[in-house]
Amino acid sequence: MSDPNVSRRDFLGKSALLVGAAGVAGKAVAAEPPKQPPPEKILNFNKDMEYRRLGRTDLWISAVCLGGHWKRINEAIGGGFQGGNWLGIDMNFEPFHKNRYDTVTRMIEKGLNYIDSCTRPECLTYGRALKGRRDKMYLGFSWYEEEMRNPKFRTEETLLGTLEKAMKACNLEYVDLWRIVMNEQSSKHTKAEIEEMIKALDKAKQQGKARFTGFSSHDRPHIKTMIETYPKTIDVVVTPYTAKTKEMPKDSVFEAIKQHDVGVFGIKPFSSGALFKGSGLPNDPNYEADCKIARLAIRNILANPLITAPIPGLICPEQVDNMAAAVKERRELDTAELKVLDKAYADSWSRLPEHYEWLKDFEQV
Repeated sequence: MSDPNVSRRDFLGKSALLVGAAGVAGKAVAAEPPKQPPPEKILNFNKDMEYRRLGRTDLWISAVCLGGHWKRINEAIGGGFQGGNWLGIDMNFEPFHKNRYDTVTRMIEKGLNYIDSCTRPECLTYGRALKGRRDKMYLGFSWYEEEMRNPKFRTEETLLGTLEKAMKACNLEYVDLWRIVMNEQSSKHTKAEIEEMIKALDKAKQQGKARFTGFSSHDRPHIKTMIETYPKTIDVVVTPYTAKTKEMPKDSVFEAIKQHDVGVFGIKPFSSGALFKGSGLPNDPNYEADCKIARLAIRNILANPLITAPIPGLICPEQVDNMAAAVKERRELDTAELKVLDKAYADSWSRLPEHYEWLKDFEQV
C-alpha cells in the first residue's frame, strides 16, 4: 500500500486485509524515525523536499502540504467571493481556477504530494485542478456539509452516500484518505453516532473507496479517546497545531498517537492568517517579513516528529516556494529566532477574529 501508483483495482480485493491488519497498530513507535524508502516509492519525489511517514499508512508525505481553505485568496484573484465568505467562491470564476491550478502545479514542481480538501467547493476545485495528474498527489477528502456536523448525515448509510456522491462529482474512483469532519467538540456526538461513523469508514475501506480513514476534530481529549477506542479504523487525525503548541507532560493526545502509530495533519499553523501583517502576496510591503515568520513557524512545528505535516492554505505559487524553502532550512530555531516568533504570536493574538479566539487554547495538547 505504500506504492504511490496504486489504483482502486489494485486494492479492492485487499480491503478486508486492510481493516484486519490495522490491528497491529497497538505496537509502540520506534524512537528513531523510520528509514526513508527509495525515491521511487515516494509519490512525486523531489530531492530537495523532506518526506515523513504518515503513521501506519506507510505513505510518505511531504513535510508541508496544502490545506483546503483559501481564506485570503480574494486579493490574489481580484474577486470571486460571493457574500464576502470564502466558502461562497464563485465556481465559474476562471481566475480562481487558474490560481488553484498554478498553485498545484508549483506543488508538483517542488515535491509536495498531499492536498487536504474538506468542503464541497474544495473537493470540486481540487478534483478539477488534479485532472490528468492525479498520480502526482495524495488526496484527503471530506464533504463536511453532508457529514457529521449535519444531523441529517450521522448514519452509515447517509455518510457512505455522501462519499459516493462527492466522488462522482469530482470524477474520482477512490480517495487516499477519507477523514470525516466531526463537530469541533467531537465528544458532543453520541456513542451511537460515532459507531455509525466508524462503520461507514470501515465499509469505505472494504469497498475500495478509501485507502485510509480518519477524522478531524478540535477536541483533544476526545481525539485521544477515539484513537484508543477504534485503533483499527483511525489511521489519521486532522487537528489544530500551531508553532506555539506544546505537548502536556501527562495524558497528551500524542501518547495515543505514538502508541497506535497514527498520522497527523496540523491545521491552522498560521492561526488562520493572524500571524501575518500583510496579505501574503508578493506585491505587499510586508511580504518578506511575513514569509520569514511563516518559515519560522513551519520549522518549529516540524521539530515535533509526530506531526506528519502542517497543512496551510496557500493562496499563490510563491507561498509554495516559501514553504519548500522552510523545509530546507535548519530545523531548530536559535534564541533570536524564537524571540521573533514569540513576538509574532503575541501580536497575532490581538488580530485574531472573535470566532478564532479558541486557537489560544491550543498552546498545550
